[in-house]
This record gives sequence, C-alpha cells and structure tokens, in this order.
Amino acid sequence: MDNGLLVVISGPSGAGKGTICARLKEEFSELKVSVSATTRKPREGEVEGISYYFLKEEDFIKKINDDEFLEYAKVYGNYYGTPKQEVFRQLEEGNDIILEIDIQGALQVKKNYPRGVFIFILPPSLYELNKRIEGRGTDSKEVIMKRMQCAYDELNYAFEYDYVVVNDQVETAVQQIKHIIHAEKSRAIRKKAIINKVREV
Repeated sequence: MDNGLLVVISGPSGAGKGTICARLKEEFSELKVSVSATTRKPREGEVEGISYYFLKEEDFIKKINDDEFLEYAKVYGNYYGTPKQEVFRQLEEGNDIILEIDIQGALQVKKNYPRGVFIFILPPSLYELNKRIEGRGTDSKEVIMKRMQCAYDELNYAFEYDYVVVNDQVETAVQQIKHIIHAEKSRAIRKKAIINKVREV
C-alpha cells in the first residue's frame, strides 16, 4: 500500500483557508485532519483529542526537545504544534491528511517532510483581502493594518510552495485543489506499490 498524501494549506489571514479546508473535508471523506497540540487553555465546547491536545507548557517543551513535532510555533504566548508520530502513522496507513497552518509552520513541515504537497492560498487582491478582514468586524483599525502589512510580506513566501490557488470564488478554489490532489496521487513516485504489483503479474 502506498503512503497517504500530506496536503499543507496556508496563506495570509483572511485568504479563506479555513473555509476551503472545511469544504475539502466535506468532499473528501477519506481526508483526515491532523489534531494539533497547544498550551493554551481549552475554550468552551473544545474537546481534548478532537479540537486540540491540551498540554502543559513544560510537557510541550519536552516534546520539542524530543523532536516530536512536525512543526511548532509560539503565538501570542502559547505554543502550537503538529505531533509528528500521529501524522506519520496516518500516512503509513495510507490515509491522506490536510494541515491548515501558518507559513512559518508550513516551511518547517517542508523541511521535515518534503514529500508533502504545499498549497498557498491567495486572495484575488490585497484590496479584497482588506475588505474581507474589515467585514469580519472583529479587529480594530490598528490590528487590520498589521494584518495587511503581514499579508503583504507573506506573499514573498508563495514561491516556496508547490502550487498557488487564488480564492476568488470558494467553489472554484476547492475544485482546483481537488484537481491538484488527484494529480499528485497519480505521480509515479507515489505509485510504487502499483508498479511493483504490475511487475509481478
């Protein structure tokens, strides 16, 4: 059996990564979601092992030192990371996994698992991105300005990815990513088991 596909999706805040990933999970029933670990406190409704693995900071740091994360970062005072063992186990069982993570994390994953498929989600324009962030109604003008500057800087990292998908219409973006996944699963390097089976006939 061939290993599963690790699909890593990231891009600027407001580009629509979460919406796209939710739609992909609806359409690909076999697509597994990696559960991240964090040191922040659980929010109402969050479930251990489903929403996150909630760890004490000293336990998280020990796992960092033991090289147990595919990627990790400290954001606003809390650690977040992707447990390596669980991801590799799922992939070895032939399951496809989707990771929705920030650019810093994606570059760490690329270093640790270059066979992944890395997709950068772009907004149609920075003007549209600004409209989307303002439309949330959750951020002050100062925060929006910081997010926009961050988004501008993050565009430089798009060239580190395998694919770029512009999220103008969610359904179109989802279809493009579906085509990417199907194409990647057909690459010869991922079909060793089938090729060897044909040889045996």
